[in-house]
Amino acid sequence: MRIAAFLHQQQPHVGLVSDDLQSVTPFDMSLEQRALGALPIVEMLARGDALPPVLMALSLNAVTLRAPLPQPRRNIFCVGKNYHAHAQEFARSGFDTSAKPGGEIPTAPIIFTKVPECVIATGAAIEVPAGVSTAIDYEAELAVVIGHGGKGISKAKAMQHVWGYTIVNDVTARDWQNRHMQWHMGKSFDTFCPMGPWLVSADAMDASNTQVRCWVNGEVRQNASTKDLIFDIPTLIETLSAGITLYPGDVIATGTPVGVGIGFTPPKYLQKGDVVRIAIEGIGEIQNPVV
Repeated sequence: MRIAAFLHQQQPHVGLVSDDLQSVTPFDMSLEQRALGALPIVEMLARGDALPPVLMALSLNAVTLRAPLPQPRRNIFCVGKNYHAHAQEFARSGFDTSAKPGGEIPTAPIIFTKVPECVIATGAAIEVPAGVSTAIDYEAELAVVIGHGGKGISKAKAMQHVWGYTIVNDVTARDWQNRHMQWHMGKSFDTFCPMGPWLVSADAMDASNTQVRCWVNGEVRQNASTKDLIFDIPTLIETLSAGITLYPGDVIATGTPVGVGIGFTPPKYLQKGDVVRIAIEGIGEIQNPVV
């Protein structure tokens, strides 16, 4: 199942994307619900409710995709340094304020958040804030969407709490990340969380073994399998839920592979006119220009 949030005739809608990716069938929902994107659908299914009635199918070419969760209920949970090779490249970069000598690979998940207001859709522009930062980086990530909420969730039962997945670009101002000795501010600038193109239900893909790829202006920068995660999805859910209640629609970005801009010498930061494309097998792809 793929759930998309989109605009049609300038009105927000939510619908089921066809298996051939050629059409989307809108749900018959209130405007208030539709404005929230896929969140009401995730909540309904988490409660065990039936899907809403549907309307006439539309061609995907006739709609404009929104972020599937354009207004997340709260901050997006993110995981730092969760691929072995990326943890090592980040430690070498000089921007890693979390690493201790010999401790490039974390022994427990590193969790930070991005504010919900930084979410944008595929096709929308990543904005480099003039006079604020000159070190804007990309990070392709698989994101987990929680279905059934809970607290104290064990690894053994964690996957029962996953509704599905989407793609996130964890855009980062590296200079702010380094200067302020923490990651929240440099990760949360406006437009710094491209998300999409839709949500894919957990039964439709194997997130433990899927490929994450990123291109900048057609050049492959990142290409890795989620098999290489240091902390897998059940471990992340167990860690987060130990003291924090998770709710339907919560988003967990699972970390980025090797190949980010700071990993190059000199660094390859995003510049005006660049185009970032991210693809994850089983989900699809998002693409965003830089302005």
